[in-house]
Amino acid sequence: MKYRANVAAILRNAGGRILVCERLGVPGAWQFPQGGIDEGETPEQALARELWEEIGVVANDFRVLSRRGPYRYVFGNGRTKKGYHGKEQLYFLCKYTGDDSGIKVETEHPEFQDFRWIMPVDFCIDWLPEMKREVYRQVFADFFAVTI
Repeated sequence: MKYRANVAAILRNAGGRILVCERLGVPGAWQFPQGGIDEGETPEQALARELWEEIGVVANDFRVLSRRGPYRYVFGNGRTKKGYHGKEQLYFLCKYTGDDSGIKVETEHPEFQDFRWIMPVDFCIDWLPEMKREVYRQVFADFFAVTI
């Protein structure tokens, strides 16, 4: 099995809420911003690039608090994307120091249509495709001691 190296960002605001984003064209599908690590990039560089590309967040508006992983999932049904069977992700918990005006889902290549802040205990596993659920369960247990 071949896994694509990937990063995922959990932005947490001063009130302890975390940012979830709704997939473009998939109402009710909420997740964290994530994306691949490009050739020659460190995971931290990929994190900053992905946050900029996906939700317009600049590097000065967040600070990495912790990093965990890797977590893996497969696409399922023998499916591959760009030669990969799944993703191997590093998750970063970040303190978000900007305000909501610094988050923009209307990017050059939009992936999300909306965002909102929730408490970790309010995340609903049904927002995710089946293939990502076990990773999110582990991530929420590891970062927040929350069962979802």
